[in-house]
Amino acid sequence: MESAARESREKPLRPAAPEKAPEPEAKPPRRGARRVILLCLLGIGIVVGAIFGLRTIAFYRHHVETDDAQLEAHIAPVLPKVSGYVTEVAVRDNENVRAGQLLVRIDDRDYRSKVETARASLANAEAAVAVARANTEAARTESGRASTDLERYSRLREKEEVSQQQYDAAKSAAEASGAQAESRRRSVEAARAEVAQKRADLDYAELQLSYAAVTAPATGTVSRKNVEVGQYVQAGQPLLAIVSGEETWVVANFKETQLKKMRVGQPVEVEVDAYPKKIFPARVESFAAATGAKFALLPPDNATGNFTKVVQRVPVKIVFTGPPDPARPLRAGMNVVAIVKTD
Repeated sequence: MESAARESREKPLRPAAPEKAPEPEAKPPRRGARRVILLCLLGIGIVVGAIFGLRTIAFYRHHVETDDAQLEAHIAPVLPKVSGYVTEVAVRDNENVRAGQLLVRIDDRDYRSKVETARASLANAEAAVAVARANTEAARTESGRASTDLERYSRLREKEEVSQQQYDAAKSAAEASGAQAESRRRSVEAARAEVAQKRADLDYAELQLSYAAVTAPATGTVSRKNVEVGQYVQAGQPLLAIVSGEETWVVANFKETQLKKMRVGQPVEVEVDAYPKKIFPARVESFAAATGAKFALLPPDNATGNFTKVVQRVPVKIVFTGPPDPARPLRAGMNVVAIVKTD
């Protein structure tokens, strides 16, 4: 056994297989190429930004813009001129109506009764005028007869064919009949004045009767309807409103610092938020006489100790120059962007 162990120790070992050399790792991209790419991108960004900035500067040198603007239209409130119970509502919400079209009818029986009463009073006054005229004619005739008698008695008195007492009686009768004729004439004038008054009363009663039929003051669309059949309405109470669709315009609130180059008649591009990418041609029509803050419920008072200067806005009226677009109706209150070309 010892010899075997000795032989195993003396026997050369088998040479181990040579290890494989490690594969070379992939070399990372060169930092120089990455830097070139970054510089190119940065350069392109700077060029694009410069172009955009120059175009923006060039644009605002010749234009002023605001998004503090809204569409406006004529809104006519419908208010009854007489009080009463509503018997008919002839329109619905958002219905198109024409000027003069019946909207609401108020119970008119009381007003018809007043018309008949006024008509009867007028007839009585006209009859009184006729009676006064007849009495005036009779008094005028009597005055003429008394004047003739006075002339005859005057001639007879000169011849002493009648007594002084008879002459004085004839003179008194003539004066009395003349005064009576004048009184009758004035009574005719008073009766005529009464007729004029009664005719005015009849006209007023008929006018009040006509107000029982509430009609549209303008052509447009019914809005804010707040009336129902059976409701008691007071004179002057808002029932609904008519929004005119025939004319709309823009009121744009420009900063006071933007008004330097703005003039009446300059062209305007109006972009309505409801119709993106649609341009409506328009022009500047007028400038408000005061800033919007002056019309506020509580206007600012700059005479205080903690005064802070704030850029004010001036309302500018802009009217459309193109024809209406039926596919894109413009409604009051819509937000718009107004771009004025100043030169």
